[in-house]
Amino acid sequence: MFETMAIEIEQLLARLTGVNDKMAEYTNSAGVPSLNAALMHTLQRHRDILQDYTHEFHKTKANFVAIRERENLMGSVRKDIESYKSGSGVNNRRTELFLKEHDHLRNSDRLIEETISIAMATKENMTSQRGMLKSIQSKMNTLANRFPAVNSLIQRINLRKRRDSLILGGVVGICTILLLLYAFH
Repeated sequence: MFETMAIEIEQLLARLTGVNDKMAEYTNSAGVPSLNAALMHTLQRHRDILQDYTHEFHKTKANFVAIRERENLMGSVRKDIESYKSGSGVNNRRTELFLKEHDHLRNSDRLIEETISIAMATKENMTSQRGMLKSIQSKMNTLANRFPAVNSLIQRINLRKRRDSLILGGVVGICTILLLLYAFH
């Protein structure tokens, strides 16, 4: 129906173009005075109207064709979705399981990457703290060598530091063992 209407409108536009051409021939003929401004204005007005009609027709036709193409595309997509949903249950189920497994793997990979980045940042912080503590220790050693009373204080601090290191190492070891036990059960 759209095609027949479009052809009919194109024919009418062609006829209107023919009428405008005949009017232009009439105004350019030798028998008509060329100074008739009203006649020239009328001819220009009819040309403008024809141009507006032609422009509107082409714009409307292009919009209708675009809408029809979009509807055809959406219809085919809907058919594909419905055929996928109503397709064989085994293949769909298997595909869904593979997609879920793929999502789980991607999430696990992302979590591992985040854990590694956190561990690397922690390592860098610990390294910088180690450097600061070594510089403090060397300063304290030079100070202890100068003053003997400070030396005994530094020895007590070192004993407590070793004890704290052993306790911290024990806690880290126990947490690691518990984590491994939890991971394998």
